[in-house]
Amino acid sequence: MIAHGKDIKIFAGNSNRVLAEAICKELNIALGNADVGRFSDGENFVSIYETVRGSDVFVVQSTCQPVNDNLMEMLIMIDALKRASAGRITAVMPYFGYARQDRKAKPRDPISAKLVANMIVAAGADRVLTMDLHASQIQGFFDIPVDNLLGNPIFVEYFHDKYKGKEGETIVVSPDVGSVARARAFAQKLGMSLAIVDKRRQKANSSEVMNIIGDVRGKKVILFDDMVDTAGSLCGAAQALVEIGGAVDVTACASHGVLSGPAIERIEKSYINEVVFLDTVPANPEVRCDKIRYLSVSHMFAEAIDRIYEEISVSKLFT
Repeated sequence: MIAHGKDIKIFAGNSNRVLAEAICKELNIALGNADVGRFSDGENFVSIYETVRGSDVFVVQSTCQPVNDNLMEMLIMIDALKRASAGRITAVMPYFGYARQDRKAKPRDPISAKLVANMIVAAGADRVLTMDLHASQIQGFFDIPVDNLLGNPIFVEYFHDKYKGKEGETIVVSPDVGSVARARAFAQKLGMSLAIVDKRRQKANSSEVMNIIGDVRGKKVILFDDMVDTAGSLCGAAQALVEIGGAVDVTACASHGVLSGPAIERIEKSYINEVVFLDTVPANPEVRCDKIRYLSVSHMFAEAIDRIYEEISVSKLFT
């Protein structure tokens, strides 16, 4: 018997409803009855069609494209639930948009990640559940609890099965210096060595590969990153690994497949044989790429939601 006696209710915006339904299936509950839409002038609206008084409510919404619409949907849903006397509201954000704007890179820059954090708290969220924040320090931007799940175990299981017995022939590569810690932990769990692509970014959404730190010649490579936006960095790193480093096979994986602009075209033309994403950002049904594969995070989020509801430790999911 749960001490607080509340029930779980899960609602979803329009950004990743398929994932929300998969989470509900894992928990054996129905998705909350709500209408989330847009008026003719572009304003978002939310209507909740069931009682949430005293309930432990989880709002599943990735703030991916269209970023601002999805963010506003989530904020309005949280506000509606708060005004309907929900017992506790958790913003479940498989992909946290604006996470790359976590510091002032030059004078007069905003810190948009902090602004978004303030907005979520002001709307009435009591805690946040997310996955693989681009910058872990964003957890400190909130004055409420933040659980930052790691997609690492899902990738470890997938690549352990794929390269079992071939660990000596395979190497994990970090596509930039900033991702080294994440890639090192991944490589250690797989029992593989690590290499680094050293690059110099000239401007936003573009980069120039400068050097490869480590020996990848004759090896299969796993490029490991947290997100892929325009895919310029990823495809450039793959090209350098093959043409300069002498790698014989390149596979890539990242938690969040944002895939904006020319990303799909670049992946199609690249040296990468397969790109594996988590379904934190839904695939575009109008665009097909045979190189791209998605792994589900529904089980991990369902377990995290169950543990939050049961008021037991979530730390098991980080290992």
